[in-house]
Amino acid sequence: MQIKRFFQAGLLAASAVIFTGAAAQAAEEINIYTTREPGLIEPLIAAYKAKTGVEVKTIFMKDGLAERVAAEGKNSPADLLMAVDFGNLVDFADKGVTQSVSSPVLDAAVPANLRDKEGRWFALSLRARILYAAKSEKIERFTYEALADPKWKGKICIRSGQHPYNTALVAAYIAHHGEAKAEAWLRGVKANLARKPSGGDRDVARDILGGICEIGIGNSYYVGLMRSGKGNPEQKAWGEAIDAVLPSFENGGTHVNVSGAALARNAPHKEAAVKFLEFLVSDEGQQLYAQGNFEYPVKAGARTSPLIEALGTLKVDALPIADIARHRAAASALVDKVGFDG
Repeated sequence: MQIKRFFQAGLLAASAVIFTGAAAQAAEEINIYTTREPGLIEPLIAAYKAKTGVEVKTIFMKDGLAERVAAEGKNSPADLLMAVDFGNLVDFADKGVTQSVSSPVLDAAVPANLRDKEGRWFALSLRARILYAAKSEKIERFTYEALADPKWKGKICIRSGQHPYNTALVAAYIAHHGEAKAEAWLRGVKANLARKPSGGDRDVARDILGGICEIGIGNSYYVGLMRSGKGNPEQKAWGEAIDAVLPSFENGGTHVNVSGAALARNAPHKEAAVKFLEFLVSDEGQQLYAQGNFEYPVKAGARTSPLIEALGTLKVDALPIADIARHRAAASALVDKVGFDG
């Protein structure tokens, strides 16, 4: 009888342990603050929940993310901060709303020039700033420096120089050549414009098709969006009317911007958040990035969308993006100084 009672007590204790463990696992969650579009984040979240059972909650906001986290202080529920543009990631760290992450998985997957040296943020996907060109030009190789060549006078289309995509490119030019040479280059590009900077990157492709310009600058993922037909039949025609060329800096590589993430300073679910980051740089996570928005994977060897793979092999510029980001204010000032958008 005593043996039976002891056995029953053991079963109850074991059941309690199992129940407690299951409840703890079920209660595990991650809270993300992000400026990325819901449609780009949700497939990643759904895949992770299906794989682990972890609940991932998101708060989407257009701007003011760092300010909100700072205002919430120690009571902030944010675990991860996710954004587009390396300038935003650097700002998160500079404003003190992140903390360092030590993860061999992240360090192995994300090249050193695409992450913070103190582990305060990591790039998760890439978009290259590339050349759109009329097929008649038959361009195979191109440098960013060549945009100022007088041979292109009246032949270049581009969106506003003050758009973050372009201030990042100007900042990269400053990092490579210094402010004086960047100013001269920017004046040369302005002199070559076919129209006032306006619209978006897809409008550059449209205007090349329309004969307004011969070449222009745009992001690589827009080529995938246009050619896939995800926009509309008209945009598909724009994408198919251009050649997309991966340019480089002289003695450098192709300029890229990123989407990325940082661990929030007061993350209440730190371990779970780091595991989610590690999933995002896994082969599965990287493929979802490539499929969802035609972005380049940050992890070497991860699969790229066939539409983007067709552009050729991407050789990412080796300059640390954190160093480029430090020149953003100077780049913006140069855009105004030369009257680029005027």
